Amino acid sequence: MQKLTLIKSRAVPLPAENIDTDQIIPARFLKSIDRKGFGENLFRDWRFNIHTGEPNPDFVLNHAEYSGEILVAGNNFGCGSSREHAAWSLTDYGFKVIISSYFADIFKGNALNNGLLPVKVSEEFLKDILTNITENPGLEIAVDVEGQTISFNGKTETFELDSYKKICLINGYDDIDFLISKKQVIKQFELKTQKYEQQLF
Repeated sequence: MQKLTLIKSRAVPLPAENIDTDQIIPARFLKSIDRKGFGENLFRDWRFNIHTGEPNPDFVLNHAEYSGEILVAGNNFGCGSSREHAAWSLTDYGFKVIISSYFADIFKGNALNNGLLPVKVSEEFLKDILTNITENPGLEIAVDVEGQTISFNGKTETFELDSYKKICLINGYDDIDFLISKKQVIKQFELKTQKYEQQLF
């Protein structure tokens, strides 16, 4: 996975609340087990006309002025099913950070397992970000993973992040990578255990 340390980027505002995993990536596109290619169908039924397949000019991802590695969404993002494909589609599209005032627990776990950082902020801070992005699409947001802060326009708020997942994000580890990084420590533990057992018997 890619390392996430400090993300400075413009952002895409999507203020809708209760965005569920079927809206993020519709079930009919879940046939592949390969993580690649899901980004093209991210928010498929919102981005494109269901009948013609043409881009929906009213949807924010089809607005040229909005771009970036950060998606700012409304409250309760990622509710619904437990499909991991929702996180896959967001990362494959190019998002590194999702900002909301609340995340569904399963989605949050899936996101962190796939190198996507869910940043939970206060409702007031979220409203302020959305207002500023809408008024100024070129606004840059800074997310400091190590410092666990999010900043824009001189305003800063801290966010919570599991210490283990923080290590994984900063180093670009998945769970297996993390275990491999501890290979020498594990070997030393095994040697100590063997010596202790030999003393006993």
